[in-house]
Amino acid sequence: KLEEFLNFKQLKTSLKEAILLDYYTAGFWWAKEKNFSLVQLSGFMDLLNFLLENLRDKHMTLEENIKELGKAMAGIGETDSERSGDKDVFSIEQAKEIIDYL
Repeated sequence: KLEEFLNFKQLKTSLKEAILLDYYTAGFWWAKEKNFSLVQLSGFMDLLNFLLENLRDKHMTLEENIKELGKAMAGIGETDSERSGDKDVFSIEQAKEIIDYL
């Protein structure tokens, strides 16, 4: 299903497509094993895509990408009145697990 969603047409002959499918599949199953809700799962997959785009399109170093991850996850654990938006769907413990995974 993920292969279809990502619109991969040359999976059997493209190492790039195979690697990307493995990257997203591993992340998806890790998040499922953590019992993430559908909203959390979607947010985590967005985060995987965000980090990959930073590497691919912006050619960020590991250090720069880690800083971007910190910015993306900033605000986790704040109360509803402290949040600037409602995009933070992970608990502090989940955020730590995500960082450990990445």
